Amino acid sequence: MLQPLSGGSRLLLIEDDLRLAGMIVPYLEQHGLDVLHTPTAKDAYCALETRSFDIILLDLMLSDADGLDVCRYIRAACQWDPAIIMVTGRGEPTDRIIGLELGADDYLTKPFEPRELLARIRAILRRVSKISPVPHELIRAGELEINIAARTVKLDRRVCTLTSMQFELLLTLARNAGRVMNREQLWQSVRGASYESFDRAIDVHIGRIRQIIEDDPRTPRRIITVRGIGYVFSRLPQI
Repeated sequence: MLQPLSGGSRLLLIEDDLRLAGMIVPYLEQHGLDVLHTPTAKDAYCALETRSFDIILLDLMLSDADGLDVCRYIRAACQWDPAIIMVTGRGEPTDRIIGLELGADDYLTKPFEPRELLARIRAILRRVSKISPVPHELIRAGELEINIAARTVKLDRRVCTLTSMQFELLLTLARNAGRVMNREQLWQSVRGASYESFDRAIDVHIGRIRQIIEDDPRTPRRIITVRGIGYVFSRLPQI
């Protein structure tokens, strides 16, 4: 049996299907989440100005906006770092890839079981909470600095903006510097679930991380691809 979530984690549901929202909201509240439902992007923007949320459940096909534009707005405007789960009824791989590139952490295709949604939420909350805040614990690789307690990344003293999923992938690779990790190992580490071989989520996230931390993403020096296996983090010489 699924146990209630602890801590009163806050979730913003952006969904214009009132019937679906009417089923999701009480189910998630029953399992310990503090849920606010907004049926439009406009209402969601108003909510984001006054409250912070741990997780945002975002429908890609809203009546007043494209969900991808909403995702882009959230990543640009929010001062905190909420996890974003996209919900799509289109099922097109392109939509999912674009959403991940814009900063979504996960995606779910309609129709879905409420238990699956809750499992995805649990995985994200576990992922965030499992990193114990050890004061001043840093990982340095050349000009790259990962502050585990503050969950920040700096490159040459400049703050890099990563989603929670991207931060945890980078941290997992950095903690295992020099060790080649396949996609299954990375997915298990950050999600605690099996990785579908056809799923490009890991590759999309790695590509986005490279855009942020590599001097030249086309010839990466920090996150190296090992063809046919996975990725390895290379510590650069200290400067």
